[in-house]
Amino acid sequence: AKNGSRLRVPGKGNAGTNGGGPGDLYLIIRTGAHPVFTRQADDILLTIPVTVAEAALGGRIEVPTIDGRAQLRIPPGTQSGQKLRMRERGVPSATKDGVRGDQIVTVEVAVPQVRDERSREILREFARLNPDDPREALWAKV
Repeated sequence: AKNGSRLRVPGKGNAGTNGGGPGDLYLIIRTGAHPVFTRQADDILLTIPVTVAEAALGGRIEVPTIDGRAQLRIPPGTQSGQKLRMRERGVPSATKDGVRGDQIVTVEVAVPQVRDERSREILREFARLNPDDPREALWAKV
């Protein structure tokens, strides 16, 4: 059931006036917040951190779903904020039998803290080998 859904239970309300039969009971559904998942219609939304290497090189990671753990394929070159769809990993539809929503995973690239000189050297070498400027398209529009 969705948040705000109203369910009618016939004959389970208060007794009627002047000896009439009982009325109907109406239940209004209020759902609580989940610490990891957010629901949007029948879809489940999730933000998951990935390492710079996982985003750049791609790979498979384990992610939580409402049914347990599942494998998600991270394509090479994945950008922070990119959304990946896990088909039929969402909530079963209340209106359509056999239909289920999707789980939409937003990737958040976690930039590591560089704590040693060797890591700094590796990153400098990487920057030298990959001189792409991600702001180039922005400046072309100004």
